Amino acid sequence: MSQLANYISEKRQQKPILSMTHVVYGYPSIQESLDWMAALLAAGADFIEVQFPFSDPVADGPTIVAACHGALHKQNPSVEQCLTDIGKLSRDFPESRIVLMSYLNPMYHFGLEKLVARCAEENILGLILPDLPYEQAADLRAYCTEKGIDPVWLVTPVTPKDRLAFLASEASGFLYCVARSGVTGNSNHNGEKQQSLDEYLAEIAQHANAPMGVGFGIRERSHVEALIDKADVAIIGSALLDAYNQGGKEAGLELFNRLFNE
Repeated sequence: MSQLANYISEKRQQKPILSMTHVVYGYPSIQESLDWMAALLAAGADFIEVQFPFSDPVADGPTIVAACHGALHKQNPSVEQCLTDIGKLSRDFPESRIVLMSYLNPMYHFGLEKLVARCAEENILGLILPDLPYEQAADLRAYCTEKGIDPVWLVTPVTPKDRLAFLASEASGFLYCVARSGVTGNSNHNGEKQQSLDEYLAEIAQHANAPMGVGFGIRERSHVEALIDKADVAIIGSALLDAYNQGGKEAGLELFNRLFNE
């Protein structure tokens, strides 16, 4: 079992479901984003998914796209500085874990072998690159295997069944299960759609060799509760950023606590 999967397994002995929060590095500034990450970790977030900004984040909705553009417009964040900064957070909050998310372009420019080596040095145990298909990731997978880092694969409700089974069986740290088709943001966790989500997660569970995280559209406590006994990690992104944009850390923490600490 990988370091990441082992962490989830141990934590799940204490909680019915774990929390993963999504933060864009450098938004609204580098220091403010780090302060926000630290506040979430202090509040008990089990994971933080740190997104290194990219100009064309194709899997993301308007809220996260705007944050990425804001981060890039106001400063020039570097991958190296991002890794150094979040590595410090990983040491300051050893009860939680940090995974790095971005897109292939900035990571390829940095160098994939170097990226994985630096992640290992900074205790960043997972990498999420949604625009890098499994079949084109042989080099990355080899680097990750050597350093004990988990590449995190994504599946969606429209992933063909044979490919869904394949990616679920290949997952190691955890499998990122996108709850609905489309980009991050709006929710459809209700009524008939909820039943289809249950069936979708049950199908994944038949093949998964690793814990399951579910994201896209989680905005309410009921959405988190609906995932208990069906997944291991609930992932909140756009809703948290919306709250932060509207009321700063206080509003963001209020939402986090309402979803995960009540």
